[in-house]
Amino acid sequence: MKSTPLKYLFGTFLIVAMTLPLMAAAAPAKPNILLIIADDLNNWIGPNKGNPQVKTPNLDKLAARGVTFQNAQASAPLCNPSRASFMSGQRPSTTGIYDNQQPAMPHLPRGVCLNDYVRKFGYTSLGAGKIYHYHQYREEDWDKVVFYADDTLPNHPAKRRPGPFGYRMFTEDKPDAEFNEQRAESELVDARSVSWCIDQLGQQQGAFFMACGVHRPHVPWDVPKKYFDMYPLESVKLPPILTNDLADVPPAGIAFAKPNGVHQAILKAGVWQDRVRAYLAAISFADAQIGRLLDALDKSKYRDNTIIIFVGDNGWHLGEKEHWAKSALWRRATNVPLIWVAPGVAKPGTECDRAVDLTSIFPTVCELAGIPTPKHAEGISIKPLLKNPSAKWKQPAVTTFLQNNHAICTDEWRYIRYADGSEELYDQKADPNEWTNQAAKPELAKIKMELAKSLPSVNAQPVPENPDPGPKGKKARKANRVAAADPEKE
Repeated sequence: MKSTPLKYLFGTFLIVAMTLPLMAAAAPAKPNILLIIADDLNNWIGPNKGNPQVKTPNLDKLAARGVTFQNAQASAPLCNPSRASFMSGQRPSTTGIYDNQQPAMPHLPRGVCLNDYVRKFGYTSLGAGKIYHYHQYREEDWDKVVFYADDTLPNHPAKRRPGPFGYRMFTEDKPDAEFNEQRAESELVDARSVSWCIDQLGQQQGAFFMACGVHRPHVPWDVPKKYFDMYPLESVKLPPILTNDLADVPPAGIAFAKPNGVHQAILKAGVWQDRVRAYLAAISFADAQIGRLLDALDKSKYRDNTIIIFVGDNGWHLGEKEHWAKSALWRRATNVPLIWVAPGVAKPGTECDRAVDLTSIFPTVCELAGIPTPKHAEGISIKPLLKNPSAKWKQPAVTTFLQNNHAICTDEWRYIRYADGSEELYDQKADPNEWTNQAAKPELAKIKMELAKSLPSVNAQPVPENPDPGPKGKKARKANRVAAADPEKE
């Protein structure tokens, strides 16, 4: 065999040496990740068609760029367990974090939560606003994080309209009504959080993970008057209601609904229409703040290389099933907005009707970012649905409220089983308002049995609540529990 001349070997080496840097330069950069979280937002946004009255132009534009999930379900219908779940990728039934009084961070080790995990792979982690439950976050899990105090919270001494979920309107100039208060929109907590995120966009050099928590439409619905003006009171329509809707609901479900509590107080005060208007106004305010952030991203150099995820942490009832707020396993409390924009992957302007839950966020981010999905993440990546929203999907969505109460949701059915074994079953296509509980029908026993296979096999014991906050002891802890039961005091 003839030997290869040295000059040819040298020439080959030179070509390879010159090509490698070019190959490295051509390698695609890691995508940036922008996670926007709205608080207590049900499916009353334009892309989800939950309420035809709502005005959300910025979310409408976002949906035109990606995939809108019409059947996305929260892992828990309550702020703290929901956020702990989708940020850690673990179900409440695994962590034992079921309620708002249970501090999450002591039970979610370093490196487990998404914002900390991605840092192992070169991401700068940034956060502003309510990402975990209020101040429940570890500063060391972030490169930069801010949390602005919200002085519109219910414990802030101020005049509000009477009745449950009273609110104030803010005006830019001199107040023109008894309950109005002069305050610039830019001073409100959501505007401040968004402004911080916009500022950070101009400072980044490498790949970043940015989470922006928008507090509205969480109560109190204290937003500028111009957003109320978008919804003249006389034109506001109530959600579809069935008289005696709770007649076929088991006692466990009625206990969650509390029909003789807030709902009766709303009726007595005659403010149902007014409170629907206030919720709509708060949604439009949130939409405006989100629009500011999206506009800034579009004007930046990151527009074409940023994955955008918009999500709500849980839904919200406004009188459906004689219930207000969250803390229930029906669709209005669990169905949340979920919009994905993933350049080169997500099909723009499309909708997906497949049932997914929010544990899917963690593994999907990992797959799109090209980083390994950790073993602790329990959800399934929805990348196939981003590419083809009509793709086959067999995994049901699972929602848990408190220990051993679960809802299993598919494209066709919602199956609820409470801790005492009682059940509800709704046909999601024929009965989207969930007015007829079919759990007692013998001919549907096989369907219930099949859905029950997706019930969590582990129902962890609840982690400890916050310790007694000082000398008041039990009395103070009871007050905390009451505050969680009434979202107006959350």
